[in-house]
Amino acid sequence: MGETEERAGVKGQMLPGIAAICLYMILMTTVNVYAALHGAFGAGAAKSGVLALCTLLAAGIFGLLRLRRWGWALVTAGCLLFAAGDFYSFSKIHQAFLLVRGLFVLAFFLYLVRQETRERLH
Repeated sequence: MGETEERAGVKGQMLPGIAAICLYMILMTTVNVYAALHGAFGAGAAKSGVLALCTLLAAGIFGLLRLRRWGWALVTAGCLLFAAGDFYSFSKIHQAFLLVRGLFVLAFFLYLVRQETRERLH
């Protein structure tokens, strides 16, 4: 079996890491929506911005579960934004869990941008 036949055979098959990433990201999205609705981000534009980003990320998660490229793009951007936000928060308040969570999400980002992961998308 040639390399092109192998690649055509794996297209449309989900890697186990994708499901785990989607579960984690939907959990983080839900937590951020709850925090925004209870005033953790203020009452103005920040609250609306967080809710809009969470809506885009939730749509991207369900798109990635269906192995769509647009879902992959939204979740990859969401991982990068979560990691950047955690690293920024760590630089301001110096709580170690933010650094650990940021590195964890950065590992998810690196998993998503692998060639093998991208080859399986529609």
